[in-house]
Amino acid sequence: MFKPNIFSAWDAYGFKSFSNDIFAGICVGCIALPLSMAFAIASGLNPSVGIFTAIIAGILIASLGGCKVQIGGPAGAFIVIVLGIVNTYGVNNLLIITAMSGVLLFLMGLFRVGGLIKHIPEEVISGFTNGIAVLIFASQLKDFFGLRLEIPAEFINNINAIGHHISESNVLTLTTSLLCLFFLFLWRITKKYMGILGHIPEILIVMIVSTTLVYLYQIPVETIGTRFGGIPHHFPSFVVPEIMHFDISKLWMPICTLAILGAIESLLCARVADTITQDQHNSNQELIGQGITNFLLPFFGGMPATGTIARTVTNIKSGATSPISGITHSLTLLSIVFFIGDFAKNIPLACLASILIYVAWNMGEWKALIWKRNHPLASQICLWLVFILTVVFNLGIAIATGLVYSVLIHILKKAINLSK
Repeated sequence: MFKPNIFSAWDAYGFKSFSNDIFAGICVGCIALPLSMAFAIASGLNPSVGIFTAIIAGILIASLGGCKVQIGGPAGAFIVIVLGIVNTYGVNNLLIITAMSGVLLFLMGLFRVGGLIKHIPEEVISGFTNGIAVLIFASQLKDFFGLRLEIPAEFINNINAIGHHISESNVLTLTTSLLCLFFLFLWRITKKYMGILGHIPEILIVMIVSTTLVYLYQIPVETIGTRFGGIPHHFPSFVVPEIMHFDISKLWMPICTLAILGAIESLLCARVADTITQDQHNSNQELIGQGITNFLLPFFGGMPATGTIARTVTNIKSGATSPISGITHSLTLLSIVFFIGDFAKNIPLACLASILIYVAWNMGEWKALIWKRNHPLASQICLWLVFILTVVFNLGIAIATGLVYSVLIHILKKAINLSK
């Protein structure tokens, strides 16, 4: 039953495969640095939490999962849920919820639920993916405009507050944000004409350039250093989360939401990897690996982690063939933190906000929201229902409603066919 892919990844493995894995891991590690910090900040946490989560999860998911080339770490899909948990229950209860979701993920893999999750309708996945993208976009507007006020987490209240205070935007911050965002989209459009330069990730370039300019010219915008004090140079200690106020009756909903979303994201990522590599992942082993990872992360102060599609695809396109690339990505991150952590404190938050808005745009499946006459009406209603519920209410209600709706439509179709 317990058979991680790392044990079976060595068929025809040689020096060329090893060197490709090392190169791919270094490339993905450089991309993971700004993303892991941005995801943590957007989730209401310290940027170092995101970095160390990416380091630990990268090693564990690569070593214990069921996909050879999957990169694990903080994911954009978790931002809205984690921010809600932090605001409602506090950081300590986030650690407990993460650990318990890990137990649930492990049990899902143990009882072979992975095969069922793979059959979740596409319209449900598209609905909540687009909804999460919209929420990520909305959550970054405060730092994008440089506003100094408390913004409500709820989408409608958030947009309303931004609209009322947009005249208070910081001109330098807004200029930095717009330039970073413009650079990201421009690089994406023109990189196919740049030759070898086009292979350098635009997210890494915009972070390095904006940070260098802020440092050299002492541009007075908010940075990681001014808000969080910088990035620590030491690995987090092993600490057992405080459980004095643990109340399962209040936490079961976020626990289930985190576990279900983590399962969907990791298996969706593995499925994308299979499509590119023509390989076959072990879905139940993937859930077991994700479960162990999320159970252990809170003991180092980590946030929830899962398989990440963008980093996994980058890993594959960089030549990865085995879990060695995922482990290398983590070691690259660790090296960056220890050797250039002081420079990271100059990263402008406006740049990270622009990166997340860029990620949200790329994350969304916007064409799926277009109403098509030749598509089944029930499927389109399901997609829009999940999308609206995700944005207006929360992801747990959206997924549950989407699944129930899909099951009822499936039963109705069967009943109609039987009656004919």
